[in-house]
Amino acid sequence: MKFVQLAMFRVFRRCHSTLGFVFDIDGVLLKGQNAIPEATDTLNTLQAQKVPFILLTNGGGVLESARCEFISQKLKLHSPLLSRQIVQSHTPLRTLVNKHRRVLVVGGPADSARGVAQEYGFREVLRPIDLIRANPKIWPFHKYTKQEIDEWSLEPEISKVDVDGRNEPIDSIMVFNDPRDMGSDFQIIMDLLNSEGGLLGTRRTYSSSTPSVPIIFSNNDLLWATDFKLPRFGQGAFKIMVQALYQHTNNGKQLQQLTLGKPYKVTYDYAHHVLIDYYENLQSGDFEKPPCMPQLNVAPAKSPFDRVFMVGDNPESDILGGNSYNWDTILVRTGVYKDGDFEQDSKLAKPTFGTFDNVRDGVFAALEKYA
Repeated sequence: MKFVQLAMFRVFRRCHSTLGFVFDIDGVLLKGQNAIPEATDTLNTLQAQKVPFILLTNGGGVLESARCEFISQKLKLHSPLLSRQIVQSHTPLRTLVNKHRRVLVVGGPADSARGVAQEYGFREVLRPIDLIRANPKIWPFHKYTKQEIDEWSLEPEISKVDVDGRNEPIDSIMVFNDPRDMGSDFQIIMDLLNSEGGLLGTRRTYSSSTPSVPIIFSNNDLLWATDFKLPRFGQGAFKIMVQALYQHTNNGKQLQQLTLGKPYKVTYDYAHHVLIDYYENLQSGDFEKPPCMPQLNVAPAKSPFDRVFMVGDNPESDILGGNSYNWDTILVRTGVYKDGDFEQDSKLAKPTFGTFDNVRDGVFAALEKYA
């Protein structure tokens, strides 16, 4: 961004804009654990000018407040991000608390995902490591150390999942984040999908596209950007594995499942509600009231925005989802997307506003044109 262009934007009118921005995180604001330099100036400027924005990520595994604190520190933001400004892949699952009592939560570092689910309000939250502790024979090749099992897992008397003894059924499986011990997670999920009513250690006698317990994947990202020079496989790859083996073990019947995250409308509806809620907070100056709690698959009745820009690095999630939702889309070159990708795959969704070297160039171009 040329200095003169930036200077022009510095005098952008100080009012509540009818523009809104939605940012992906990995590959747009951060790359691995490191800040993308242009992201700092971008968010600091939007905050100073009171332009409403939220973060929409297919990542997760930690509390929204913890993720916001981490990003604020990494980007050295003048004002810390608020937890009401972020929608992680599993954030919409909080709306299902009253429908699922005893849940198996998969993925995420250490035991953080259990804490997230409990914070959402789920009453009984199990992790694959609990099942390993109750009966290591479930997957003898697990990677957990004794110390990790002692620190992160529940005692069998509490988890009630010992297949050789007391065993209470599990109501649903929720994949919050990328699996950290894929072998264990994969085996346990397949056992439950083909069990008798969610009872571990049992096997139903029939094939069906309907699993014995429902399974929800929080995102469908096949690839994501890290510090490595090539994108890495994400939860979407794990989902493909589960679907393929389920179909193989059920006489060709395809697994019925729910997938959240980008590019799906259910997540964009949820994020739209959150963006509107934050806009109203900016208008009123009241950030003390509880954040909104949208219901799944319910679009906002009306929106105050003339334009909303989805800013992302992944054509298959950020751009496809934004285009399908009739938002303007900005693609950046700091993550998954590389020049030449559209020539290699003509089916990739293309950004409606343009492709830019980084988030600052894209956002400032949008503001210069429409603000």
